[in-house]
Amino acid sequence: LNLRTAFTGNDDATLTENGTEYPVRIWLDEFDRKNFEDVKHLSIVNPMNVPIEVSQFAQVMQDNSPSLLERLDRQPSVTLTSESFGRPSGTLADEAISFLKEQPLPDGVKLTWGADIKTQNESFGALASVLLISFILIYLIMIALYDSYIYPLVALFGIPVAAIGAFLALNLSQNDLTLFAQLGLIMLMGLVTKNAILIVDFTNQLKAQGKHYKEALIIASKERMRPILMTTLAMAIGMLPIALASGTAAEWKNGLAWVIIGGLLSSMILTVYLVPMMYYLVDRLKEKIANRKAIKN
Repeated sequence: LNLRTAFTGNDDATLTENGTEYPVRIWLDEFDRKNFEDVKHLSIVNPMNVPIEVSQFAQVMQDNSPSLLERLDRQPSVTLTSESFGRPSGTLADEAISFLKEQPLPDGVKLTWGADIKTQNESFGALASVLLISFILIYLIMIALYDSYIYPLVALFGIPVAAIGAFLALNLSQNDLTLFAQLGLIMLMGLVTKNAILIVDFTNQLKAQGKHYKEALIIASKERMRPILMTTLAMAIGMLPIALASGTAAEWKNGLAWVIIGGLLSSMILTVYLVPMMYYLVDRLKEKIANRKAIKN
């Protein structure tokens, strides 16, 4: 404590003047700590209140040492900080991990990510759970609406298609998969399911009226094309101001908008074709099973 006070000072004392407090640092004058000899002859009071010189218990030498000793989880640590320009930080982290696999760290040394990479790793783990829960909830609600376990799966087939467009839009716009972009993925699950529901629900109505499933699918796809185009384009265009915004913290929201725009557009283009195909395969399989049962009977 005495050595620290002598060389770095003690600022526990304060001076109050006109209601303002000023810190007061007390330390040795520069003349008393100018060279090695001054430090050697520095007087320190030991626990028995006996003054002794530093040279009696320590060796004074000139060397390099860190100004701050960091610890993480009670272990010595060194913090390395960097910024990425023009490339996602996650990509650079993957490259660093690949390099460390080829050039392992010495025994007893380990790497712990912080800042953006730590946040991304934690959020990715939570994202998988949230997406799974959202998928299950949507599926359960549609089971209650359709009174079927199969047709809700046909409607949910549009979600993977939307995810392809969402990640493609993020890549083309050079945005990272931030927390806001992940929220956009969750929102996208409900939005794109709507397009498939329009086709599946109308096909079921036509089948209930006595039409064959092939004819019902063709009619439903044609009749629901216009509503799907209108609603999807309206939502995508409505997100453009957020996607193209600039300014403070705009880059955080840009990712969310591009995820929704890319997912909606890919869903609009592909769902109209893929969902009827899946519906056709399901009904064709059900028809074959029914015919086999009829032949056996």
